[in-house]
Amino acid sequence: MYALRRQRFFTKICKFGGPRVPIQVTPVLTRFPKLLKAGGQSLTTVCTRNVLTIRLPNLQSYETSLRRYYGSQSYPSHIVVPMPALSPTMTMGNIGKWRKEIGDAITPGDVLVEIETDKAQMDFECQEEGYLAKILIETGAKDVNVGNPIAIIAEDQEDVQKFTDYVIEQSSTTPEVEQVEETHEPSAQKETSKEPPSEKSREPIKGRSPTDRILASPVARKLAAERGISLDQVTGTGPKDRIVKADILNFVPPSAPSPTVDKPTTSSVEATSEYTDIPLTNMRKVIAERLSESKQSIPHYYLTIEVEVDRLLKLREELNKDSDGKYKLSVNDFIIKSAALALLEIPEANSSWHGDFIRRYHNADVSVAVATPSGLITPVVKNAQAKGLASISRQVKELADRAKEGKLAPHEYQGGSFTVSNLGMFGIKSFTAIINPPQSCILAVGATKQKLVPDSSQETGYQIVNTMHVTLSCDHRVVDGALGAQWLSAWRSYMENPIKLIL
Repeated sequence: MYALRRQRFFTKICKFGGPRVPIQVTPVLTRFPKLLKAGGQSLTTVCTRNVLTIRLPNLQSYETSLRRYYGSQSYPSHIVVPMPALSPTMTMGNIGKWRKEIGDAITPGDVLVEIETDKAQMDFECQEEGYLAKILIETGAKDVNVGNPIAIIAEDQEDVQKFTDYVIEQSSTTPEVEQVEETHEPSAQKETSKEPPSEKSREPIKGRSPTDRILASPVARKLAAERGISLDQVTGTGPKDRIVKADILNFVPPSAPSPTVDKPTTSSVEATSEYTDIPLTNMRKVIAERLSESKQSIPHYYLTIEVEVDRLLKLREELNKDSDGKYKLSVNDFIIKSAALALLEIPEANSSWHGDFIRRYHNADVSVAVATPSGLITPVVKNAQAKGLASISRQVKELADRAKEGKLAPHEYQGGSFTVSNLGMFGIKSFTAIINPPQSCILAVGATKQKLVPDSSQETGYQIVNTMHVTLSCDHRVVDGALGAQWLSAWRSYMENPIKLIL
């Protein structure tokens, strides 16, 4: 008999795909389906052995919710902590340093582990109370799918040692009720399915029959056709063993056994020293996907102008001289402020494409491209139009420093209505940037260069001025050419008359 250790009622707020549904669950001793009503939704629950699984039709985001396991003959009451989704685009992550050790007490809000998401290194704050009983995935693990169990929390400290040899059941990694029920049917087939496939079973992969449907992305199918690779022979690494582009690129066709020939060991060393394969980080994967999507789906066009910045450089020098070390303004601070004010002046450019409508923003939230060791990230200066140059300067420096350390919070790099990308510090004269969707514009800023211009008021007949080339990339679905030109004209008026930024 699978008895509960104690009878209790608990109320949890479970997040299922966006709406929050309050649920009151009574521990059940029976082993048949029962119908509950919660928040107007029909919930089918099945309690088998000591596991209570909840299914909510038509809502898909419940895989990452915590699972509570009640006391049985095997283990005391405990909670399985899954890999959390710490950003909207996160499907997998890497395990960093565990901040808690086995046996440590955990209270809601405590940082349990560092997790590398598709954007940054973040702290995962646990919202449960108990004692860390088991770490299922150690530090350094890569590409852990969202929802996979990573730790066990016991309710009582004296129960921690009972989880030393704990092994998560296969059903706990998948929220389907059918799989939960299957855990109580011992089958020899399950045991054999966990064994690694032999060399003979690699064609087709893992005993795949000719009638089985092969899951593969369109890019992977096209690449496989171009290279003459049969998808039957490729092992998928994507969700549900889906074959992705990387699987085709890394595919090595099986070769027939050949007679063993003694060769010098130096030849193999020379063959492998021609290149190095660098594994992709989650952040690099997301950058590749988003920029490819942007370039393929957004109709880009480009507008380039040259701006004189002599007055700006003089004003910057004077302000920094009088700062008493409280701030140090850069040219980029003036660019951001000018962009924010130009967005208010030309509000049509402060918009984004959303399929069946265009969203126009009331504030100028300017994203600033920052290069980090892991890749490019764009922290956002919120309400830049309402901030002074010194405030913008401090905030950009702080965001950039934390971005390079991988410590940005999601709200600090998500959103934004316009992006500034500045490569002037590298001596780049001009370049074109790819739009950061769903935004409709990005400003590419080049270096400041000196040039000779005719000037009849000078004895020499010319003068030397400092100029800067900038290129505005626009989404033609939102910003027409004339509108983009109007925005650049407004932006240039602030850059060439910087005193207007202080007014």
